[in-house]
Amino acid sequence: MKCCRVRCFTWALSMFASAASLPLLSQTPDLRRSPAPPELFGEGVFSTGAWDFFVALAQDQRTAYFCRANGSFTYFTILLSDNRGGRWSPPRVAPFSGRWSDADPHISPDGSKLFYISNRPINPTDSIARDDYDIWMVEKNAAGNWGVPKHLPSPINMDGTTEWSPSPAANGNLYFGSARPGGKGNNDIYVARWQNGAYLTPENVGDSVNTRAGEVEPWIAPDESYMIISGQGISGGLGGFDLFISYNRNGIWQKPLHLENGINSGSGDFNQSVSPDGQWLYFSSSRGIFDKMPARRLTYQEMQQRLTSPRNGLGDIYRVRMTDIGVPSPATTRSP
Repeated sequence: MKCCRVRCFTWALSMFASAASLPLLSQTPDLRRSPAPPELFGEGVFSTGAWDFFVALAQDQRTAYFCRANGSFTYFTILLSDNRGGRWSPPRVAPFSGRWSDADPHISPDGSKLFYISNRPINPTDSIARDDYDIWMVEKNAAGNWGVPKHLPSPINMDGTTEWSPSPAANGNLYFGSARPGGKGNNDIYVARWQNGAYLTPENVGDSVNTRAGEVEPWIAPDESYMIISGQGISGGLGGFDLFISYNRNGIWQKPLHLENGINSGSGDFNQSVSPDGQWLYFSSSRGIFDKMPARRLTYQEMQQRLTSPRNGLGDIYRVRMTDIGVPSPATTRSP
């Protein structure tokens, strides 16, 4: 399976104590204005005309981790950029990435851990990449730097099966996608609960979310009140990979709702994440504006501009306000 991947911020951090305690969906839409469509994020830094995908923001929203791949999506790496004085710095390779294909970074709500997937060998002395992608994790040390990558053991990772998009909740529970045996369809969403310092055997989140289609990538709210998933072939989708949201009602996941207002397209829309303040949904899309024949003959320079700019049909990163996702949100949130 092909691995699917993924400017300004609201600096309301004086009221930001912990992402785990934020009422992420308590805000209501501003009915005085029309919903804004998704906007291209960080042109020239995060969206460049290359295969750019996935954004994971640090707690203070001043550091962003994201991914970039080659055109055939056979190699991809995790990059990072810092916001300095309102401008994002030129990207650099994350200290734990660069040698193997790494993707899907998710930062724990307390900022102490970063989970991602990789085809790197489990034995660091080996020099051959694995055929599947496993979940790895790095932790911050006392100096605030990322430590040595750790391979999450069984039962999280399963030999011969790729795990996708490892998304941690505030209580340590880890949500991810997998095509492991016993699922409902091509890929399903699972949760491995964290108890007494260890992960329990992953559980399928259930029939209301997982179907015979392919539910691949989850992003879980810190308090587990909602989950945004991406998948292909899900009822109500537009044909490619689409984004859906499922709410947790008293511990039971509800049927996912299709995100509206131009968030989903006929192309691939995936690699979703929500900013730590709960205000913005980030996602990746392979939508392009150059799919149609030009109205006139193009010069060489114009052709090159089409081929090498954002919206060329590879992967770009977009964002939209959570109040503009086009589906009902609960008046209050509550932990399951």
